[in-house]
Amino acid sequence: MKLISIKRETKPEGRFTPKMGALVTNVTYIKKQFLSIPYKTLHKYRETYYGEVKDCEDCNLAH
Repeated sequence: MKLISIKRETKPEGRFTPKMGALVTNVTYIKKQFLSIPYKTLHKYRETYYGEVKDCEDCNLAH
């Protein structure tokens, strides 16, 4: 059994970009786990409509 592991999880989220407005996109989270309990998010990114991978820092959560 590993003490520390890394897990990738994808889930749909509502986002808002100034150019496109509100959209629902799949956001992938890479999380570090200790004894299967997630405690730190290492990175999160999303894939655009055109297949381009972008960091989630350039868009905000939709209200």
